[in-house]
Parts: sequence; C-alpha cells; structure tokens
Amino acid sequence: MHKSKLAGFIIDCQTTDLKGAAGFWSGALGMPLQEFPGEEGQKYIKLEDKTGELHIEVQSVGHASRVHLDIETDDIKAEIRRLEALGAVVVGHIQSWCVMQAPTGQRFCVVRKASNNFEQRANTWQA
Repeated sequence: MHKSKLAGFIIDCQTTDLKGAAGFWSGALGMPLQEFPGEEGQKYIKLEDKTGELHIEVQSVGHASRVHLDIETDDIKAEIRRLEALGAVVVGHIQSWCVMQAPTGQRFCVVRKASNNFEQRANTWQA
C-alpha cells in the first residue's frame, strides 16, 4: 500500500531569462517569487502559493515551453508501477524523481512527498 497526490505544476520555459519568465508568471498568477540558492537557483524559481496546497516552480529548459504536473508519493517505485498499469511509460530518471509520459502524450514527474498535508490529502493505493 502506498499514497500519492497532485503536488503541483512546473512551468517549463525555454529561455535564457529565468528571472524574467518567473516575473511574468508571478504577476500573472499573483504569486510572489522565492529564489533558490546556488545551482538550483539557476534553473528553478518557486512561486509561493498562498494556500500552501500546490508546489509551483518556473524551470529553465532546453525543450519547447510547456506546463507539466508533478505527482508526489511516499513510494516512487510503487507509484511508477501503478501508473504503468494505467498505460504510462517511463521516459527517464533524474536525480530522485521519474519523468513519465501518459498514453495521451503529456509528460509528468513522480516525485517524493514534500507537502505538509500529504498524509491527510493523498489517495491510498493497494499494491
């Protein structure tokens, strides 16, 4: 048995001006920016969700701009198996998360649980 839920959205931007891209999304969504330190801050900028429900980041990427969602889980391997049974395929593993593709073509990531309300809000799945 494991749990998972929608963690949030990542706004992939094919740009050399990450701060400018994040500034646009900050203004458009009414969410203040939170910059990350070091190397992480060169690739990601977080947008603060006032409700604390969603994790939203603007990410600098080399591929076409798009929005993808993250599913957080307490067992990445079990969640990958569950999603593969639904028709998703693994595209690759990056650091501690897995990039997958839905049968309909959208890419998304399976990430470790991080939200404060994970235990209360997550779906419970039987192995």
